[in-house]
Amino acid sequence: MTVAVASLIGTTVEYYDFFIFGTAAALVFPKLFFPAATPLTGTLLSFATLGVGFLARPLGGVVFGHFGDRVGRKKMLVITLLGMGLATVLIGLLPTYAAIGVAAPVLLTVLRLVQGFMVGGEWGGATLMAVEHAPVGRKGIFGSFPQMGAPLGTGLATGAFLVAALLPDDQFLTWGWRVPFLISALLVVIGLAIRLTVEESPAFQAARDEDAVQALPIATAFRYHWKPILLIAGTFVSQGVLAYLCMSYFITYGSKVVGIPRVEALAGMLVAAVIATLAYPVFGWLSDYWGRKTVYLLGAVLMGASVFPALALINSGNSLLFMLAITLMFGIAMPPAAGVTGPLFSMVFPKEVRYSGASVGYTISQIVGPAFAPTIATAIFGATHSSTGVGLYMVVVCAISILSVALLPGPWGRREAELQQQEVH
Repeated sequence: MTVAVASLIGTTVEYYDFFIFGTAAALVFPKLFFPAATPLTGTLLSFATLGVGFLARPLGGVVFGHFGDRVGRKKMLVITLLGMGLATVLIGLLPTYAAIGVAAPVLLTVLRLVQGFMVGGEWGGATLMAVEHAPVGRKGIFGSFPQMGAPLGTGLATGAFLVAALLPDDQFLTWGWRVPFLISALLVVIGLAIRLTVEESPAFQAARDEDAVQALPIATAFRYHWKPILLIAGTFVSQGVLAYLCMSYFITYGSKVVGIPRVEALAGMLVAAVIATLAYPVFGWLSDYWGRKTVYLLGAVLMGASVFPALALINSGNSLLFMLAITLMFGIAMPPAAGVTGPLFSMVFPKEVRYSGASVGYTISQIVGPAFAPTIATAIFGATHSSTGVGLYMVVVCAISILSVALLPGPWGRREAELQQQEVH
């Protein structure tokens, strides 16, 4: 359990760093880094810088996956944490367009690429450390801990911006928005101190003892396991799209289109993140008895079913109903899938290519799904002036996930759970 908690703390720091960019892209960057653009264009450009971070994630998955399967999970996790923290602090110190002109958005984009590269290697390593240290028959509950880092990091990032947003607009736009980025330095020190105490994964040690370490694990993964890699990408796509629309696009939509005050929109996201964090381990635990694919499918179906009811609540313009809508999607519908993402995706692959296969499949999904989801949703609404098209877009990606998880190898339900009780590494 110590390793699971250490994975949770590490991924929380990583995702805090990654997600504060999404909130800032919605609230700050259009004004400070793209001031010459129209409001719609500025928002599109801001969300585009959010999206480019995802372009580097597959590269991070390949590089860190290769070395994670070659030299160990733990070393890669130390590097990703340090790299992510440095990039985030530098964003908090970055001059704006008014100070250095076009160099400001260029540097912002470069630092976002560094963030994406680092988080591309973080997820796979943290997940494997938790899953591979788990006792037999408990990989679901242990594997849910690093997954909890995503909503917990979202909650911390939203909470930090919620406090900063209480400042008058001139102070918020001058220095207040920088504070959440600079806090990352302290969080990284805490995360690093904890991460350095954990032992290397027993599965990696077993692969090394058995002389099963691959010279080119990424090549082996693509050659023999390309189908699961692609199915993992399709399985995750709905979860990624809905998550980033909730924490980025709908914050902007709620405050600018339907008139919900900025602070109250952020508060709604914070409540949803807290509920999600508590729900993830529940579904991780259930997956040890029901089967991981079964629980994930439940989540994919619930996400699709939640879209239009949530949009109706958001469009009411009522702050409490906005909170209920975000909670419905992010805090209730998503956790069955998100809570079992780590153990489901990682255990599809043999231990000698597990870091590479899981990381690449997961990060490929980031490009085709959440990378430009806020940009796409903004463009759809800008073209149609209706949320219906945005809702249809969300339902389509949910359908892709339902089909993909249905095609993942292995049995379902009780038989799947019985086999899980026999997994060692």
